Amino acid sequence: MTEKLNIGIIGAGRIGRLHAEHLAYRVPGVKLVAISDIIVSAAEQVAGQLQIPAACQDHRRIMEDPAIQAVVICSSTDTHSQMIEEAAVAGKHIFCEKPIDYDLGRIDHALAAVEQAGVKLQIGFNRRFDPNFRRVRDVVAAGQIGQPHVLRITSRDPAPPPVAYIKVSGGIFLDMTIHDFDMARFLMGEDVDEIYAAGGVLVDPAIGEAGDVDTALITLRFRSGALGAIDNSRKAVYGYDQRVEVFGSNGMVAVSNNLPNSAVVSTAQAVTGSLPLFFFVERYTESYIAEMKAFVEAVLQDTTPPVTGLDGRKPVVMGYAAAKSCRENRPVKLSEVDA
Repeated sequence: MTEKLNIGIIGAGRIGRLHAEHLAYRVPGVKLVAISDIIVSAAEQVAGQLQIPAACQDHRRIMEDPAIQAVVICSSTDTHSQMIEEAAVAGKHIFCEKPIDYDLGRIDHALAAVEQAGVKLQIGFNRRFDPNFRRVRDVVAAGQIGQPHVLRITSRDPAPPPVAYIKVSGGIFLDMTIHDFDMARFLMGEDVDEIYAAGGVLVDPAIGEAGDVDTALITLRFRSGALGAIDNSRKAVYGYDQRVEVFGSNGMVAVSNNLPNSAVVSTAQAVTGSLPLFFFVERYTESYIAEMKAFVEAVLQDTTPPVTGLDGRKPVVMGYAAAKSCRENRPVKLSEVDA
């Protein structure tokens, strides 16, 4: 392995640009050598801004370049599993945004290709790398709050995505709650056995017309018997609401929202502070940088990536179980959707 890892990025949309900037300026041990996008002008714009040597429309130019050792897949979700397989066959290490796919069969096919090729695969569940949530995990893992009994996750977006996105996103449980499903496994250090989900259309009737819900409450039963609760909304008027609590036999650990500043103004009329950071780019900047550093380190040091392909698969199973539960108004065991 060379001193620096040569990386190509596939996809120059919002998340692709974000990763490109971090790789160009904030992640050591990297040389960003190419970027592709089906809208070639988008790739060319990012390449010009970040001094990336090559920009192209056809991602296969990146796959076929023997100098490129790893790829960062930020293309549309319906291409992820295909891109993973192509990269594996080309012998390139892979970072792929979540989810791997919406189809478990295609996920398994992609993971088999990675296994056969012997390359690294890390899935982009960036919240695991957030310093606050990492601290919660460390406290739970160290036994500081005793045996975990109850997990609570609040995850609410400041505004709903366009309805055109809703129609192809796989639904709230696979495009939004999927992050919370991963966090539940990560924070508790164990898998979920059963899910019961209730959903409603309380934000935008058009979301319901597109076949989805915009508000959801999900309960989890972990294999140990511990319980979890996740609440989601597509619209929190005050900003990006991201909170976590784990309650155990010997105590509790909780994380509140990140604020742009911690100043509190107290007057005779009111005590006020800042609203939460507005959306995921601002809230999770540190975590995006940390996850990419972890991927590069795993490749350069030949270690297992901290978020594996299996870690990427399990939240998809949870998403299917939640959707089935919401439709049928009953608890659903994960074994029902993933025999």
